[in-house]
Amino acid sequence: MRATSSVPRSYTLLLVPRSVAVALLKCYDYPHPHKPRGIIRGYDKAHAFRTAKMCAVVAQHLSYERPRVRQFQIACLLHDLGRAGLERQLFGKIWSWARSQNIPTRPAEWRLQHPDSSYGRETEAFVKTYRKALAEQGLPLTEWVCEHIEMRLGFARRHRRQLKRVAPLLASLDVRWLPWMEQVTCYYYYPEKLAQSPDWVRELGEILVACEQLEAYSNRRRGTDYYARSNESFHEAFGYLDSLKRQGRLRTRVVKAVRQLTASGIFDSILKAARGGTVSRSEQQFLRSLQ
Repeated sequence: MRATSSVPRSYTLLLVPRSVAVALLKCYDYPHPHKPRGIIRGYDKAHAFRTAKMCAVVAQHLSYERPRVRQFQIACLLHDLGRAGLERQLFGKIWSWARSQNIPTRPAEWRLQHPDSSYGRETEAFVKTYRKALAEQGLPLTEWVCEHIEMRLGFARRHRRQLKRVAPLLASLDVRWLPWMEQVTCYYYYPEKLAQSPDWVRELGEILVACEQLEAYSNRRRGTDYYARSNESFHEAFGYLDSLKRQGRLRTRVVKAVRQLTASGIFDSILKAARGGTVSRSEQQFLRSLQ
């Protein structure tokens, strides 16, 4: 895709040193639970890297100062750390089945359907409810299977656990993980945790959700592995962002900024990479029309 002349030239996609970004992405690598000295390579590295670059541009566009944007980008690079160790076939089997059964896959949605579940114990409630059904799908509820359930329904708890695991690396990189960064990374699954937060914290959470979902809806590999999706649609991606805006999850100025920047062409290479290198002419035209 060729960018138009309206691409903002003053925005920096990567505010942290590339060497630091690469080191942070290694946090997604996880000791294999069944293979001594084996490592499960982080599945979400490329997604996190692309998302973090888009988030930095949107935050700069909305006039956040560079020191805060730099900290924000660190949070974005680690926003999916709660899924470190993800095995795509196992994860996809669990959650494709859940979606086919209309079973909630996010904590807030689970609590709406199961109001008796204790807050923060959604994983345990899921396991108790569907133990037999999962076993019938060839998924006996081993500790490792439960970890993959927690990657969605207990995301905040697992994310916090993974941060403790990689704390020595963060210290060696002189990276400070601040409380607001955890709130931002958990906003998609736990918007209620930001109810009393400063407005800027919530807005950074919204920027992360908007960019992360745009990348995820455009990500061919994740679509195939996670959701049994056969194709991607930029139209559907922005339709989803609009639906989050109607729900009050994203404010108008965040969605407007993402649309304007996408239309300008600054995200072309990122979205093309998410697609595996291929974007049709009609889709290019759609992106240009977002202004």
